[in-house]
Amino acid sequence: MKILYPILVAILFCNLAGAQQKNSDTVNNTKRNKISISVEQVPEFPGGLPAFANYLIRNLRYPEVARLIGINGKLNVSFVVDTTGRITDAVPNNCIGAGCESEAVRLLEMSPTWKPGIQNGKPVRVRYSVPISFSLGNDKVTAYMGNLRKSDYGFVFSIKDSLYTIDEAEKILGASFMSDQIESAQAFYNYHNDKKFDMPDKKEVYLLIFKQTKSK
Repeated sequence: MKILYPILVAILFCNLAGAQQKNSDTVNNTKRNKISISVEQVPEFPGGLPAFANYLIRNLRYPEVARLIGINGKLNVSFVVDTTGRITDAVPNNCIGAGCESEAVRLLEMSPTWKPGIQNGKPVRVRYSVPISFSLGNDKVTAYMGNLRKSDYGFVFSIKDSLYTIDEAEKILGASFMSDQIESAQAFYNYHNDKKFDMPDKKEVYLLIFKQTKSK
């Protein structure tokens, strides 16, 4: 599947504009672990916001499964810049699946050290929220059953609340499907030990949940 354009990364910092306040708001009453969301001097990535955007673009690795099935979407991720400038507690606030959440967390937690936020002359922990966009250059991407079969990953299809193997799903969907038909893509666990869903030769097995729309 060809990526038509470079990965697009949009950055929007929440609760930071006009943050020159005398007192910080907090989301934790424990003094030692106090987290501020508004401070006199906000944390700063080395080189500022443009450099942070470039860092994300250069280092984001599009998850293989997301590329295979054409997942596009935007994750909003909150994280804390601690008193040493290190990023901690990165947590996605929504889900687009197929490994995008873990990739966004990895990317933020490996970030170079920031300048910490300052309140009352002292470094403080500050919470940020940032959207990271995963884009293949087109909102609708065609995913091919043949490519899924040849990949190192296995797939189970949930169509109208019933589970199907890839062979069974192909009879319903055809040899391909559009990525916007997928509601979510998540790790599959064969709790009922149904043998037809065993794929020991695959790295991981993903459950593709299709939207409740009319199939082909």
